[in-house]
Amino acid sequence: MLVYADAGDEPARQRQALDLILAHREAGTGVVSTQVLQEFVNVALRKLRLPAPLIRERLAVYSRFDVVPASPALIEAALDLHVLRGVSFYDALIAQAAVVSGCEVLLSEDFQTGTSLGGVRVVNPFA
Repeated sequence: MLVYADAGDEPARQRQALDLILAHREAGTGVVSTQVLQEFVNVALRKLRLPAPLIRERLAVYSRFDVVPASPALIEAALDLHVLRGVSFYDALIAQAAVVSGCEVLLSEDFQTGTSLGGVRVVNPFA
C-alpha cells in the first residue's frame, strides 16, 4: 500500500492506496509495522528513487498511525507462523504485527485474500 501510494506507474492502484491511507488516517484506524516501514523505505530508495526528504515526509505521515515495533516476542511468533503456515518470514512479521495490534483486517496483496492468520483476515485491496 505505501509503495503504491508513491508509484506513478499504476495510477489506479496509486489512487486506491492513497484513498485507503487517507481514510485510515482520518478514522484513526491505521496500523503499520516497523517491517512495513523498512520495506517502504527500501523500495522508495531503490525502485522508486524517491529523494530522502520526500521519504522522511512520508514517514512522518505514517508515524501518526499505530506503529508496531519488531520485538523479540514478535519475531519469535513470526518464526512460528513461518514454520506452521509456510508464510515467508518477513510476511509473517507483518501478519504478527497485525495480530498483536488487534487488527481485524490486514490489507496486503502478498497473501491469499480471505486467509485468516491468527484471527486476522487478509484482504487484497486491489482485487
